[in-house]
Formats: sequence, structure tokens, C-alpha cells
Amino acid sequence: MEHVISGVAKFQEEVFPGKKATFAKLANGQSPEVLFITCADSRIDPNLVTQTGPGDLFICRNAGNIVPPHSNQTGGMTASIEFAVAALGVSHIVVCGHTDCGAMKGALNPQGLDALPHVKEWLGHCRVATEVVKERCGELNHSHLDEVTRENVVQQLQHLRTHPAVAAKIATGQVKLHGWVYDIEKGEILCFDEASQSFNPMDEVYAKQQLASA
Repeated sequence: MEHVISGVAKFQEEVFPGKKATFAKLANGQSPEVLFITCADSRIDPNLVTQTGPGDLFICRNAGNIVPPHSNQTGGMTASIEFAVAALGVSHIVVCGHTDCGAMKGALNPQGLDALPHVKEWLGHCRVATEVVKERCGELNHSHLDEVTRENVVQQLQHLRTHPAVAAKIATGQVKLHGWVYDIEKGEILCFDEASQSFNPMDEVYAKQQLASA
């Protein structure tokens, strides 16, 4: 905890003075372009990976970068998505999974989560992903972790489309969905391509295509 506290002091003394104008502007409101949904894993830093700053991303984090399908039962994710899309007017939504995800390990072995009942119930939202991979590969084991991680991102994108605010903006071309998987060891981002139903490395060509279609 000591390094966290000293970090606050360093921010106040060394970082904040050089960004006063930015924070003065942000003090009166926000207008992020991107809703970034990712895992709560401590190894994931959305602003570091995307090289963005305060006010650029509206970030939602939870175990497994899960988007529960829309229902009449209000939850934190449902409310946050609705606020980001309908109130803040974000134009892009990224669902970003990552390698070595503990939540995906749990989804692969739900029997091992009996001592964590809330985690087990939450990861029920990943069941479609595990069932899809199981259908393709047969009996699941740890070797299928990467496949389940990617399929989970695809299925959470599907869940996003069930949210009325998101569906309305997609229908009118005001919101674009993106599925990413971040490779922690390589620093690489794999991006879901809807046409080929595959994940491909983010490169200059991909970036230009995304900017052209934005």
C-alpha cells in the first residue's frame, strides 16, 4: 500500500501541475468516444494499452469482461452501458478479453468454484462460450483456454446487442462494436473480424479499416 500512497503524492506534485488545463476541462463534464468493457484483472490497464488519457475511455470492469444479456433486472453493467450509450453518446464499444484469464479458467471448471458461489453464478454468463467451444472441440480442458477466451468475447458482443440503447444505435449506424483479446506477454491485440469470424492481430491495415468505417 505504501507505493500506492506515494504514487498519489507523486501525481499531485509532479503530474497534475502539467495537466491542469486538461483536468480543469474534465472537471465540468466528460465526452468519451469509447465504452471499454474489460476484465477486472490487475494486469490490464486500458489507458496504458490504448495510450489514452483521462476522459477518453468510459471503462467498465468485471471478472471475465462479461455483459449480462438485457433483462428487466437492473444491474451495474446494464446501467453503465445504458448511460454510456444513451447519455454520453459513445460511438464505439470495445469488449476486451485477455490471456491467462482467471475467470475463463473458472468457466472451464465450474465445479472448482463451489466455495465461490457468487463468482460461479456470475460466470454462468460465459456458459454459451464454453458450450460453443465444447461443440467444436469435444471435452474441454485447460488447453482450450485461449479458444474459450476468444469465444467469450464474441458472445459478450452478442449480449450487448440485446440492450435496447445499444441495439437502437447500431441500427442507425451510431455505434460500432469491437471484440479484442489482449495478449499480456506479447503486448499484442487480437481483433475479431465479423466477416471471417476470426481473430487477427491489430496492425496498420486493420487500424486504417476501422478509421475508414468509423
